[in-house]
Amino acid sequence: MADKKPETKTEKIEREYVIPLREKCRSVPRYKKANKAIKTIKEFVARHMKIYDRDLKKIKVDKALNEMVWLRGIRKPPIKIKVKVIKDGEIVRVEAVDILDKIKFKKAREEKREKKATDVGKKKKAEKKPEEEKKEDGVKKEEEKEKKAAVVEAGKQIEKTAAKQTKHMKGGKTKQPKHQQRKALEK
Repeated sequence: MADKKPETKTEKIEREYVIPLREKCRSVPRYKKANKAIKTIKEFVARHMKIYDRDLKKIKVDKALNEMVWLRGIRKPPIKIKVKVIKDGEIVRVEAVDILDKIKFKKAREEKREKKATDVGKKKKAEKKPEEEKKEDGVKKEEEKEKKAAVVEAGKQIEKTAAKQTKHMKGGKTKQPKHQQRKALEK
């Protein structure tokens, strides 16, 4: 009877919370404070949004919120943080309400970059035609053959330079100084 899952509702629930982080982060070592702050946010949201089994994997923290926590480094997370929580089915998203200017500009830049990438991808797909794809396959095969031929030529050239270097070495093949070669011949 205890194993029954509650029915999930499809309606969206939005709430704003001020999450205190100081008390939970105080008890951990300095090099773990920001990690504990993120975990504390997830635990708080799980408790207040009535998540089944308090499963932290169902809670998704926004990039901007994560950066706000980590902004001052691992040792000094904020004392409290204001968040907006959106529950949509079983998944819960947590976003920062007051985003700092530094993070706001960074977020806008990323969104612009993603939008531009999707636009370019759509244009390329629209421009390609089946005939051009067949031509491209033929061109690729020719390029591969040319590359192989270039590699073979480069290998031959390297062998020639190595042979020249061994030919011009001091003392020739024997690698002995000349005065030692003369003594060997005199005996």
